[in-house]
Amino acid sequence: MALNSQSSDATLPDGHVAKGSDIAGTYDDLTARKNAAKLKDLVLKQLEDDKAENIISINLDGKSDVADAMIIASGRSQRHVGALADHIAREIKEQGFGTASVEGMPACDWVLIDTGDLIVHLFRPEVREFYNLERIWSPEAFAEPAKSASH
Repeated sequence: MALNSQSSDATLPDGHVAKGSDIAGTYDDLTARKNAAKLKDLVLKQLEDDKAENIISINLDGKSDVADAMIIASGRSQRHVGALADHIAREIKEQGFGTASVEGMPACDWVLIDTGDLIVHLFRPEVREFYNLERIWSPEAFAEPAKSASH
């Protein structure tokens, strides 16, 4: 971040210029975005290491106030889904991102891990196909409807 010597403006690492009192808030936003990106990378790496299948990441920016991103992945069995969830929750805590909220562990058909900035859905393949979250949260689901021409 470079400060402008003639004013209280600052040029941020991403090239945006923050005005005076906005500097602290903008800097906090950048830090939060970097932490969210690190958390997302950590979860994606853990899923790959643990052999999760069909891993996808969906950017929720502008789609939801609940989280910044969503990751959806499948495990081969209930045991695999449970192991994926356990490893992710443990790694999140060990890497200093706090304690994630985990739902669905007893059955392990669909496990949801909520970190605040990131939501992770882990499914058995049949359950994932049934709920089809990718379709619900895809960019096309948020596209503006086409306007029909009136005669």
